[in-house]
Amino acid sequence: MPHIIDDKEAGRFKVARATFTSQEVFEQERDKIFQNCWLYLGHESELNESGEFVSRTVAGQNLLFVKGRDGVIRALFNVCPHRGATVCREKKGKAKSFQCMYHGWVFKNTGEIAHLSGEQAYADNFKEEGNCNLRHVPRFDSYAGFYFVSFNEDIEPLPDYLAGAKEYLDIVANQSTAGMEIIGGTQEYSIAANWKLLVENSVDGYHAESTHATYLDYLMNTNGSLTATRLAGKGYDLGNGHAVIEYSAPWGRPVAQWIPMWGEDGKKEIDGVYAELVERLGEEKAKQMAGLNRNMIIFPNLVINDIMAITVRTFYPTAPDEMMVNGFALGVKDESDWRREYRLSNFLEFIGPGGFATPDDVEALENCQRGFQSAANVPWNDISKGITAKTPSFDDELQMRAFWREWNRRITESEGE
Repeated sequence: MPHIIDDKEAGRFKVARATFTSQEVFEQERDKIFQNCWLYLGHESELNESGEFVSRTVAGQNLLFVKGRDGVIRALFNVCPHRGATVCREKKGKAKSFQCMYHGWVFKNTGEIAHLSGEQAYADNFKEEGNCNLRHVPRFDSYAGFYFVSFNEDIEPLPDYLAGAKEYLDIVANQSTAGMEIIGGTQEYSIAANWKLLVENSVDGYHAESTHATYLDYLMNTNGSLTATRLAGKGYDLGNGHAVIEYSAPWGRPVAQWIPMWGEDGKKEIDGVYAELVERLGEEKAKQMAGLNRNMIIFPNLVINDIMAITVRTFYPTAPDEMMVNGFALGVKDESDWRREYRLSNFLEFIGPGGFATPDDVEALENCQRGFQSAANVPWNDISKGITAKTPSFDDELQMRAFWREWNRRITESEGE
């Protein structure tokens, strides 16, 4: 049985529900996708000073994202080369060195061994061979302030991998000359559903009207929270499994779409922000940056939603029917207090795990996962919406088909060898 049916002539695109439940597929994904793609690690704004670090789990592996005393940002395996214990057990902080709690080996924040307990008992050249240092992740690179790692030494360069997604990362990164920053901490939660359901959901313009009806009603009944702008837009295949939907919407955007709720003082400020964008980037790019929303997936598991606020989200499967999710708020560094307050309010109100949207989405995804128990008798998901359209709408499903074609290529390319 194939994983997908991709029949453009007949206008049909189907995905086997077994791909959401199979232990064999889960193990294939771990080897063929998460060991061989560029994966998001962190943002440059999280490491402003030498010694600052963030410990993060990427595809099940503990990593240190750290700015060394030499000012160089590195990605290190957070694993002691001695016996394998996790060296740094703090989530984030600032340190000149890291000490393993098991046998006391100490490492500089550049990864080099600084102190080897009981050194006199080792061979004279033991440290000189480099086997006492924290190991670097094989590939590490950044684009527009976003840092990525890959465990495949031979992977293509990051700019080639990102393909058309670079244009949309630039739109996010250039919203202010002061730069962008991760605001506050991390939203961490689990969902009892397959990780690919969240990929689909994150770029699904089709579900909002029904799944998020409560939130839309809330906005419509909140004085001044909406304009007359109608929902309209397109979906784009960005290559290599990346995709985006880009669309207009009636809600406010700190960069830079005003709504009556923000008052005349707010209008003056937003008008000023927009004028700066026009002067720096030109009318067309400023209009796109300020007036259009974007939901983007960078294959396999980085989501950037630039809507009312900007959300950066990654997620990893821990089992075929369970995933761990990390979410971050991204904002411009020099925005005013009220713009920052609105941005964070929306990040919590709509995107947060206790907000209007995420609980609705979690319920929908877990409901699908329960439905997949009938996969033997009802075996296919349908993702055909808009497949025959010359210009797919933002609420069609082109972006999901782009993901699934790349997923299927990677999973099946070595089958039968």
